[in-house]
Amino acid sequence: MTSDFPPHEDFLAFAEALADQSRAMLLKASATDPDIEIKPDASYVTSTDKAVETALRAMIEAEYPDHGILGEEFENKNTDAEFVWVLDPIDGTAAFVAGIPIFGSLIGLAWNGAPYVGVIEQPMTQDRWVGVAETMALFNGKPIQTRACASIETALTTCSNADFMNDTDRAKFDLVRRCAQYVQYGGSCYAYGVLASGRTDLALDGGLDAFDIYAPAAVITGAGGYVTDWNGDPLSFDMRGNVLAAGDKSRLDEVLFILQG
Repeated sequence: MTSDFPPHEDFLAFAEALADQSRAMLLKASATDPDIEIKPDASYVTSTDKAVETALRAMIEAEYPDHGILGEEFENKNTDAEFVWVLDPIDGTAAFVAGIPIFGSLIGLAWNGAPYVGVIEQPMTQDRWVGVAETMALFNGKPIQTRACASIETALTTCSNADFMNDTDRAKFDLVRRCAQYVQYGGSCYAYGVLASGRTDLALDGGLDAFDIYAPAAVITGAGGYVTDWNGDPLSFDMRGNVLAAGDKSRLDEVLFILQG
């Protein structure tokens, strides 16, 4: 499949330029107390979320006016285009509000609706994961690879927040949780980065949108891993739900079997 992808070098360089812009804005904003609004879904949004996405959109529209944009804070644009940028200006806004340094920016580029190029930008630790789906992945400029995992009983698993799952999905998650060796909660997009780096084995999350997962999916699959929904289906722009990531295909299949009863 990788041979079918268009050349990625220019897109990846531009994605990193977007990440540079986001890093500068978030480092400056983190020095002051944020102003907070509550969205209809009860989640936080700040003026910084909106300012970062506005700046990234302006850069994209200037460089690639024919590309679409799907973002968290503003109306989507031309999502039927061959190339669509998928933006989460602050992944982990609650952590940003609380001053916990695990928030980041997610910058993805989809090709024909599927994750293609991704950047996980962590401004406070100055860490950055970049990847091209099924092709390559780097952590701070060095190649990375997901790790093999012998069984779910030995799997180090992450979950950002199980409260985002409904009661039915929480019960399914608990089945996996009881099998796994350990579950580390929190971490937001950092958790997906460490999976790509081969430090963890599984990630299960609920209530996600495309902008939460497209960039990490490109990085994880670029590092040799796998990302699906809980039915084993590919990600899509209109998703709103549960995501499973695994570094080892056998563990992906094992967890899907558990989730499906």
